[in-house]
Amino acid sequence: MEKLDLLAVALGLAALAGVNLYLTVFATGLAIHFHWITLAPRYQSLEVLGNPWIISIAGFLYLLEFFADKIPWVDSIWDALHTVIRPIGGALLAIQVLGHPSPAFTVIVALLAGGTSLLTHTAKAATRLATNTSPEPLTNIGLSLGEDAAVLGGLTLVNLSPLLALIIFLIAIGVFYYFARRIFRSIKNKIGLGRKKLDEPADRNVPVQ
Repeated sequence: MEKLDLLAVALGLAALAGVNLYLTVFATGLAIHFHWITLAPRYQSLEVLGNPWIISIAGFLYLLEFFADKIPWVDSIWDALHTVIRPIGGALLAIQVLGHPSPAFTVIVALLAGGTSLLTHTAKAATRLATNTSPEPLTNIGLSLGEDAAVLGGLTLVNLSPLLALIIFLIAIGVFYYFARRIFRSIKNKIGLGRKKLDEPADRNVPVQ
């Protein structure tokens, strides 16, 4: 049962890291540093996140992401840059949760955590790409704030009930990928419509033979 809880916390943090790695580390570090949460003995390896240097660096990077995440297309460029960073960060968080288990278990959890972070990162990046086909920035701002709230809520849920949190995260990922085809089709149609509009003025200038 203890290993199951550890796995749930590890994959839960990895899932949240795929959405916003820096906020996940920053908020967890603050909670640990100021004793807003009490770590159970099996989670003592997470105390390192309460280090002031880690909190400061994570906070600074989160501040950058906070603004970049709300500007259309800049958010997609930011997501592209983090396609590798978030899964690696999620895997490292998961390994830190485990403490010092057997090497085989560490590798298995790292692979699962990296994959989980990549899934949630892809879901976020694809959703942002779809919204960026619309010129107004309010949708991006709303999505960004919603994602931040979801990460904070997810961290609270992981603290209260790791297994329930993991189940909810997996269901949310499954629901997204169920509708992913429609999202990508919408992106493709909007891009095609945009190209057609750009080509129309050139067509009108073609001389009649």
